[in-house]
Formats: sequence, C-alpha cells, structure tokens
Amino acid sequence: MNESVPMTRQGYDRLKAEVNRLESEEMPLIAEKLAEARAEGDLKENAEYHAQRENQGMLMAKINEIKFKLANASIIDTSSLPKDTVSFGASVRVKDMEFGDEETFTLVGAGDEDYQTGKILVSSPIGQGLLGKKIGEIAEVNAPAGLLKFEVLGISFE
Repeated sequence: MNESVPMTRQGYDRLKAEVNRLESEEMPLIAEKLAEARAEGDLKENAEYHAQRENQGMLMAKINEIKFKLANASIIDTSSLPKDTVSFGASVRVKDMEFGDEETFTLVGAGDEDYQTGKILVSSPIGQGLLGKKIGEIAEVNAPAGLLKFEVLGISFE
C-alpha cells in the first residue's frame, strides 16, 4: 500500500531535519541512559532499563513513521493548481452549517500541519471533504464526530 503523501518542499525539508535530529541527538541520549541503567545490574527488575527500552521503541516508531512519509512524499507546486477550487495549499473560509460559526482551514501536507492555527492535513476527513469544492458549495464530511456540513465562503492561496 504505497500511498502518496503530498507535501511542500518546506514540509519535506522540515521532516528530513526532524529525522536527522532524532537519529543524531535523541537516539544516542536514550542509548546512553540504557547503558547506565544496564550497569545497575539485574535487568528483570530494573524499572529504569525497561522505561528506556520503551522510550527507544517509541522513538524508533516515530522515526520510521517520518521516514515512510519522506519515502512516499509527493512534492506539490501550489502555483500550478487552480485558484477557484479548494486544493492543496488553499486557505478555505467555511461556515459550519449546524452552528453557524466561521472557521478557516489551510490544507497542508505532512510536516506543515499545525492544528492550533488551522493548518490541517489535506488527507484528513475535513481536508478530503473540502477538496474540489468551489465558493458557495456545501462540503459534507464524515468525521468521527458524525456528519459535518460546511459551506465554502472563500478560497485563497498565500
């Protein structure tokens, strides 16, 4: 299952730097702590040793996840995308049809997401529901919270 992971060049570079940091700084630190814990003796009842092994496993899983994204990266040039349709890189102002409040989402790729500022993954349920919509159209999103309906009020690109 090799699915493409859309991202910008900046997002790709950010993820690559994160992998390098994790491998060159975090992993050696955990290895050092493991060696210290191993030196304390009996490994069966050494809580520090087991905690560091767990940390090492979680860090390796994170590194592998990022490497998967990088290996399947599809660098998108947003300047070549249509400007009147919701697409990768678009900032979309929407109105929640149930509550009437307005929100703005920017559809980004891996490495660029920041949910606090409304930068959501284009592959997320909301991102997928908004893709291809034009101003005035209603997007129906099957989200874990149920069916969400958004009216597209505006589309812009930075």
